[in-house]
Amino acid sequence: MLIDHNLASFSDVAFRTSLVVYVIALFISLYYYGRIQAVIDARRGSAPLGADVEARVARIGAMMQSLIWVGIAVHLVAIVLRGLATGRFPLGNLYEYVLMITFGAMTAAALAFQRKEWRTLWPWMLVPILALMFYGGTKLYLEAAPVMPALKSYWLPVHVTVVSLGASIGLLSGLMSSLHLLRRWQPKGQESGLAGKVAKPLPNAAKLDQLAYRTAIITLPTLGLGIVLGAIWAEATWGRPWGWDPKETASFATWVLYAAYLHARATPSWRKGAPWINVAAMAVMIFNLFFINLVTSGLHSYAGV
Repeated sequence: MLIDHNLASFSDVAFRTSLVVYVIALFISLYYYGRIQAVIDARRGSAPLGADVEARVARIGAMMQSLIWVGIAVHLVAIVLRGLATGRFPLGNLYEYVLMITFGAMTAAALAFQRKEWRTLWPWMLVPILALMFYGGTKLYLEAAPVMPALKSYWLPVHVTVVSLGASIGLLSGLMSSLHLLRRWQPKGQESGLAGKVAKPLPNAAKLDQLAYRTAIITLPTLGLGIVLGAIWAEATWGRPWGWDPKETASFATWVLYAAYLHARATPSWRKGAPWINVAAMAVMIFNLFFINLVTSGLHSYAGV
């Protein structure tokens, strides 16, 4: 199928626009983070800032949230236009995969951070997302092109979409566990030093742990389903469902870690260490995304996803 280069160009513009919108949102979120810190300090002191000041801070948070939704909408436009330009589902290479998982992670975060108390989490979310998007748009970018023959299958959108959804939510879950560990080190109302100053605007440790747990509950079956669908596709394409290919092995290891995290969190004697397992799962998932795809060789290497 011929490539519509005009639509492909518009997709690239939409991608860059969403990146700019997210950067602006990051600066606003950092300002908001600082203002919330000032509000907390004032409440704990003897000179509250006043209802009008707190109302202005709340409006900044609402504006930031709205801007992020605009960025997500433009991000989606970039994905849709990429698919229309190529006449296929836009998950045929690593650039498109990064485009999809960053969109999924931002959407999941925007839904999770609707309440005002969660909006201070945006700087922590936007920094890794922007890093992924910048790397994807520079080092991983490929011109719009037809998918290679080996990937011309209805299993491509099914398998890779499910995996990207699991990875998106898993990224959010791992980040929440990381912040939970920071908050546990610096309990709310007992912050001290530079780390305490940084942690002060964050929700308390219990709430962060709860959000990490709830998102991991979605991540585990979603990744599991993606692995099963991949095995079915492998059976149809390669004549075997599983071969311990580096990509398969790393994906399975990630799934095992998420299962271990949920089990540990449900076990009282292991619950304190459970967040570390979730962080490890996120680390293996990122390792799988970059090292396995870009460095190792295997049956998935040609796919880029």
